[in-house]
Amino acid sequence: MPALNEPVVPAGSWSSGPQPQIEGDGLRLRPWRAGDEAFLVGAYADPAIQRWHTFSLDDEQDAAGWIERANRKWLTERGADWAVTDGENQLARIAFRTLDLEYGDAEVAYWVAPQARRSGVASRAVTVLADWAGKAGLHRLTLQHSTFNEPSCGVAQRCGFALEGTAVRALRHADGYHDMHLHARLLD
Repeated sequence: MPALNEPVVPAGSWSSGPQPQIEGDGLRLRPWRAGDEAFLVGAYADPAIQRWHTFSLDDEQDAAGWIERANRKWLTERGADWAVTDGENQLARIAFRTLDLEYGDAEVAYWVAPQARRSGVASRAVTVLADWAGKAGLHRLTLQHSTFNEPSCGVAQRCGFALEGTAVRALRHADGYHDMHLHARLLD
């Protein structure tokens, strides 16, 4: 069936090149690579990351598989995943958990390693990624978090993501279903 609208971002326009490294506000967002395994295992062992992201990595072999899957997302144009660094130290993860180039939208997901929390890393990384996404042709970003996750609500608000509503019992965490706030930011 023919589409009535052209894609917002043509298929293949991102995957035809390597996943970019994005820099801004003192941060470097780079694709995950070999050597990041220990950082990932440590981060996913953190109780706060497990609480909001609902899984862990058992060892560096699991982390190597995670890195491979994360990097494959770019090639399929269904998501993208970056390590957030200050140029030397790994601080966080940021991703397009979902990506739909045809409609020009993506869902942002992130976490911050314990040693980098309360330093503005999440807000800075989300802003850097949103600015890049707008230049790369996306129209809209969304961000979801548990209604119990007040720090993520603050990040969304500081980064210009308007609260659009609450999805009731939308995501199952280890302690049961959580209501999820849905935030969005238009990029054009």
